[in-house]
Amino acid sequence: MITSELWRGKRFAVLGLARSGAATVRALLASGAEVVAWDSDAGRREAFSQAPPLQERQVNRAPHGSGQAGSLTDLTLGWGGGSPQVQRLGMAPTPNPSPEGEGLLRFTDLDTIDLSGFDALVLSPGVPLNTHPIAAKARAAGVPIIGDIELFAQARAELPPHKVVGITGTNGKSTTTALIKHIIETAGMPTLMGGNIGLPILEQAPLAEGGVYVLELSSYQIDLTQTLDCDVAVLLNITPDHLDRYDGFDAYAASKARLFAMQTRQHDAIVSIFDAPSAAIARSLSARAEHLTKIAPGFCMDQSRWLSLQGPHNAQNALAAINACEALGIPNAAIDAGLESFTGLPHRMETVATKHGVRFVNDSKATNPESAAPALAAFDGIHWILGGQSKSASLDACRPGFGHVRAAYTIGAAGVQFADLLTGAMPVSYCETLDRAVMAAAMAAQPGETVLLSPACASFDQFRDFEARGDAFRAAVEALP
Repeated sequence: MITSELWRGKRFAVLGLARSGAATVRALLASGAEVVAWDSDAGRREAFSQAPPLQERQVNRAPHGSGQAGSLTDLTLGWGGGSPQVQRLGMAPTPNPSPEGEGLLRFTDLDTIDLSGFDALVLSPGVPLNTHPIAAKARAAGVPIIGDIELFAQARAELPPHKVVGITGTNGKSTTTALIKHIIETAGMPTLMGGNIGLPILEQAPLAEGGVYVLELSSYQIDLTQTLDCDVAVLLNITPDHLDRYDGFDAYAASKARLFAMQTRQHDAIVSIFDAPSAAIARSLSARAEHLTKIAPGFCMDQSRWLSLQGPHNAQNALAAINACEALGIPNAAIDAGLESFTGLPHRMETVATKHGVRFVNDSKATNPESAAPALAAFDGIHWILGGQSKSASLDACRPGFGHVRAAYTIGAAGVQFADLLTGAMPVSYCETLDRAVMAAAMAAQPGETVLLSPACASFDQFRDFEARGDAFRAAVEALP
């Protein structure tokens, strides 16, 4: 667990007790902070309060600043059984912090208290800064609004000497983050990844001296971060996404640009200039000279030995990873070995089976048309399953790959809309559900062809998340005769 003396005796309000929020509360308490936490999900509150090593006592106390009488549950941190608590929260066991780092936790709805006097409001990235009343309340009280990545940035000075690589972009972040971590491991250096992938960064044990933290950073996480100075910062692309959280596309692009604004000028910036917003960010960094690397369209790479890095988009991801690892001083031999041995990530152009000569590919992570387009370019003879909760009324970003598609099978809330859009461009069937689409595509596909789930949509109309959708695809494929 990552802790900091900077937080001892300070007061934090934490909204959200999912994985990153729970890890944040644990790290703050281990550092001796006072924490008032809340999650609208009563199950999360109960799970956290019942997990050892928190010791519960009931006290009659008015909610801070409320002017009203009330009863709150105080939870005083003791460290008799840290690993069981971590396991009950669905996280990996970590060594117990020092018993000297004892803090105080109270649960109360943050809407009911006065935030004045708190040192920071710590939000989950999922809390919308533009619409949630807690954000306006904190601003009115002059309380900084931060996230767990900012807490990590604050704690860095107390960690063994290390470097940080931050990766952002609309698409390709997870693959590039995992690839960079894999290459660093191949080079024999201590490393871990966090941020928008893997375990929460504060939940993980600090790296030994010379280690590299590799962080996948969404725009939401960057919005909650003020002082993260990445030794290497990577921007892969910027295409329309999450526009419900921003005042237009330019504001979304500006959020991505802040990753570089937080950097020391002598640290390395790597920017793919495939799109106009990314190219504009690269131009704004031109004074960095040799510390700026631009990845331009039109490059050719031999990907034949990189079995899990096929397609033009993975060539871009690989080149970003190569440049990042070169900036870290990793030898070319280790980089080459890492590229060849990388096995990829689930739900990202993942071959889940080959049956009767037909390949079945799970690309459930493709939650918008721009992220579905690379898979259409990577395969021939595609039976394309798409649909879900649409983020776009257009499939134009996928159009260059239409020539690779034999037929389309649409599902979910956008199924009828997408069937109408594709009619005339290819044979299309509205199947409504994923299992029906898998059955129909499998019956039509010929040996040598590919059944591809690349939905170009979010999953929330029919599934918990893209991972559940990908797992359902795998199960439907396994059930085929």
